[in-house]
Amino acid sequence: MLARRHSPRGLLLLSVVWLGGLALSGWRPYDRATWWMEVAPVLIALPLLWATARRFPLTPLALGLIGFHGLVLMLGGAYTYARVPVGFAVQDWLGLARNPYDRLGHLMQGFVPAVVLRELLVRLGRLRPGPLLSTLVLACCLAVSAAYELIEFAAALALGQGADEFLGTQGDPWDTQWDMLMCLIGAVAALLLLTSLHNRQLGRLGRQVRPGRLSGI
Repeated sequence: MLARRHSPRGLLLLSVVWLGGLALSGWRPYDRATWWMEVAPVLIALPLLWATARRFPLTPLALGLIGFHGLVLMLGGAYTYARVPVGFAVQDWLGLARNPYDRLGHLMQGFVPAVVLRELLVRLGRLRPGPLLSTLVLACCLAVSAAYELIEFAAALALGQGADEFLGTQGDPWDTQWDMLMCLIGAVAALLLLTSLHNRQLGRLGRQVRPGRLSGI
């Protein structure tokens, strides 16, 4: 069976990189409470990935994207999203009014879940690739984004001014709407750019889908 042949090398590499990233980002972060809130998804995802590795190994594409997204969260947690140095460099380069690293974070919030949710819907939901699958993926990504905005709202109510670093609005009254738009753009981009590669990897994985049926977005 595939579960017995599955090699955890990819997950081992992800774990080593993430543990190193957590150590670096957690060493004297700008705000400790913000760091915990930002890296919480990583702390939840890592044991979950190991718990399901044998029964439900992810494609290399999905696992790699999850790994990169975790690093984005760790960097944002270390500096807070409004103070990430690479964001200031991009801000100066493009002449922007604010540090855009937060926008990157929300772009990734759509780009990565689009592939992961697509994989779950194909392998567990047995949905065939096509317009319906893409519509459901986009809707789920927007739901994830909306849920995250509600979490930020709850943090703001609970912590008051102490939640400013976590919110990262940088004085933009339309920050929530921009966040959800960036998530949608990221999800659409992932479907357009990665569908063919994802289909091939799903076919090779050989679990609940047949390569011949994987075509189209």
